[in-house]
Amino acid sequence: MMIVNKIALALVILGAINWGLVGLFSFDLVAWIAGGPTAILARIIYIVIALAGIWCISMLFMDDEEEHHSTTTSQTHA
Repeated sequence: MMIVNKIALALVILGAINWGLVGLFSFDLVAWIAGGPTAILARIIYIVIALAGIWCISMLFMDDEEEHHSTTTSQTHA
């Protein structure tokens, strides 16, 4: 489960950087890479980032014990 959290967090950071670029420079990096904001690839990327953001909501409610347990469990199996 720890790897899913890290992937989701990375995608949310990517989305935040993209929104920062939109706000500061009116430049949509995702749309630029994918061929426009309505291109199917851009829409898929937007949806994946949105799902990652929804996933990260659950991380807000994670107990410290759960987080510590998942960290120690992943370190034990590594």
